[in-house]
Amino acid sequence: MAASCVLLSACSSEVLEEDVAEAGEAITAATADGRAALALRWAPIHYQDVDVTGSHSLGGRADYLARVDFDGDWSSTNNWESAGSRALPAHAYHAVVETGTHWFIVYTFFHPRDWMDSPFDTEHENDSEGVLVIVARDGTEHGRLLGAVTVAHTDFYSFVPDGSPLAAGGESIDGRLSLASFEGQLHPITAQEAKGHGLKAWPSYDIEGGDGVKYYPSLTAAEEPSSASDPDVRYRLLDTYGPDGLWPRRGLATLFTSSGAFLGDRGGDCGSGWSFYCPTNAANAPWGWDDGDDGPIARGEIATDPARLVAHYFSVPAGFSTSYSFNPFLGVGSP
Repeated sequence: MAASCVLLSACSSEVLEEDVAEAGEAITAATADGRAALALRWAPIHYQDVDVTGSHSLGGRADYLARVDFDGDWSSTNNWESAGSRALPAHAYHAVVETGTHWFIVYTFFHPRDWMDSPFDTEHENDSEGVLVIVARDGTEHGRLLGAVTVAHTDFYSFVPDGSPLAAGGESIDGRLSLASFEGQLHPITAQEAKGHGLKAWPSYDIEGGDGVKYYPSLTAAEEPSSASDPDVRYRLLDTYGPDGLWPRRGLATLFTSSGAFLGDRGGDCGSGWSFYCPTNAANAPWGWDDGDDGPIARGEIATDPARLVAHYFSVPAGFSTSYSFNPFLGVGSP
């Protein structure tokens, strides 16, 4: 277990695991409790590869998950520097949208640095990549997991678990979505590279060389790894639409450009050393994620219109609905 753990006490704005257990069959994404229940149920067991070489790695800490405001402010142009001196308790953001037939959950994993330690390579301040999880509303409390689409830099990758009715459509299926048991329920397993933090379903990416962190989801606990090789760390889920979320701050000039890119500059030692290049504003919020060669799917639709993306990427079952009953990105329903 990680050495540093932040346990948040109960208050009116918090959604605890015991509250989620009482949500029953009437779960809907239109309520904070419903979104939390769905996000916790399908949140990935997340493997993070870690590299400890070079000064920009911060001894491995540059690969730890963090919340965007880990340093206590909502300015994203000091995150590179703050990562060297601030605690990095693990968080991830969830955004749930709903149609009559499916739930779509985007999980966002943030790092203060995308870093490199090889000559003539690129690094930048802030890094945001993630995964779309597709869940059928099949009459059970939390639905049935059908597949996932992951974000690895400027490419998306599709994965399905055994027995899924989803088949290849406008895009190929890139692999099997593996599952593992956590607290009595099966969860998808995802993994991120060290340094650049591309994300795929495990084992398409994996922990390499012995250095790595295994993160497990929680609604209350945010732990910082005790070392670069910590096998049991909790990450706390935050609602993208909620008071600690990113969507209500989409117009914040210290955090985002108008296109949904995180502000990032060349402060600190970003771009120094091995003739690194350090571009500005190089990381995107989910509504800015883009695969450049996936046909009609527009920038950000993996979050803002995931039903349309899924209907293009996959051959979907009859009756698949693309009409939203809850989708704050498109102004359908209010969180």
